[in-house]
Amino acid sequence: MKRRAFAALTGLSVGLLSAIASQAQAPAAAPQAIVLKAAHLFDGRSGRLESPGLLVVQGGRIAAVGNAAAVPAGARVLDLGDATLLPGFIDAHTHIASNHDDNWAQGFYENMLRFPVEQSFHAARNAKVTLEAGFTTVREVGAPDFVDVALRNAINAGLAEGPRMLVAGHALGSTGGHCDSSPFPPDRVKPAGTLEGVCNSPDECKLAVREQMKFGADVIKICASGGVLSEADPVDVPQLTPSELSAIITEAHTWGRKVAAHSHGDLAAKQAVEAGVDSIEHGSFLTTPTLQLMKKKGTYLVPTRMTQVWVVDKADTYPPKIADKARAAGAAHTKMFKEALRIGVPIALGTDAAVYPHGLNAQEFGDMVDLGMSPAAALMTSSQGSAKLLGVDGETGTLESGKYADVVAVPGNVLEDIRATQRPLLVMKQGAIVRGGTP
Repeated sequence: MKRRAFAALTGLSVGLLSAIASQAQAPAAAPQAIVLKAAHLFDGRSGRLESPGLLVVQGGRIAAVGNAAAVPAGARVLDLGDATLLPGFIDAHTHIASNHDDNWAQGFYENMLRFPVEQSFHAARNAKVTLEAGFTTVREVGAPDFVDVALRNAINAGLAEGPRMLVAGHALGSTGGHCDSSPFPPDRVKPAGTLEGVCNSPDECKLAVREQMKFGADVIKICASGGVLSEADPVDVPQLTPSELSAIITEAHTWGRKVAAHSHGDLAAKQAVEAGVDSIEHGSFLTTPTLQLMKKKGTYLVPTRMTQVWVVDKADTYPPKIADKARAAGAAHTKMFKEALRIGVPIALGTDAAVYPHGLNAQEFGDMVDLGMSPAAALMTSSQGSAKLLGVDGETGTLESGKYADVVAVPGNVLEDIRATQRPLLVMKQGAIVRGGTP
């Protein structure tokens, strides 16, 4: 009797295990394909427009591109009509974790009073607005209190909605420089140290790099020269020595991190390029020899053109010292950008979001075209330039089979109206529609 019961139980167990195994082996149902149709498609690689355009998305990735692509049975088809399909935009210079405020003094005061947790809610709002503007990938080049690291993690975990983020933690610079805090009395505000990005020797700078990486930095940002929107530091003075630059860049590269250098001044940029930096941000006062050196070494220029336009327009609202620097940098930047185009310096799109309101990032395309860049070349500063600079070109940046389905649709023919990039009809991040269509 016991043997028969044991045999029965054994048989039942084997049956259950067999059923579980067969269920585990059964292939999961494939997610519904999404087909995007539009009058035009700009793939981000060829520099040409295909008309009409068709894109097949399956499981978060691009399955097929072009009119010859087969439409899968049961696919959800979105016909966008007179529109252009584009790769999701990539901004290589943002400050999503920080807020923009037209009232410079009021914004400065309110930022000082916010706890990091409170600021994280503002950051999440900024991220959502940026994504809905068509920017599916961004590089965040410096934020206090590691708010950018927390935001990236929250987006990756599905707790917040925003673009894919590569983040820097605290930007690195010297005491009193652009990456240091404002000159508050030391008895009221504790001076910043290496953890907060302030370093004053090669050893300290190496430690600062390691601390940012320890707490989650994907990229290292440095302030090689003074800044425009800071009162105490001259805009054109180098703020890190060649030995400090070398220590930072060597350590970051050893750990597989790229280095972005804020630099308006020419000498500071030249020293950073010689030390092996990956990109120069802003570059207002760069001279022809420095731009030629950048082309020779493959160093990217991230011009943040729209920020120059913005601060010149708003200069009268800034404190006098900042206003003077803004006007000088804006005037020099126009000449520099045209010279960079003539020389053929590699350019990556970046905007310095937070200097202007978040979500306006696509204005950068049109502002570069205003200075002589062709619309196709301007678009490719994102799809080719920023994607390669950020090291994500194998996964996104162009509309090609196998890549993430990061897609933007804008009205009309984008090569005839580059400002259409500021009016997205549809935004898709990794196959999920976040703007337009029916979620």
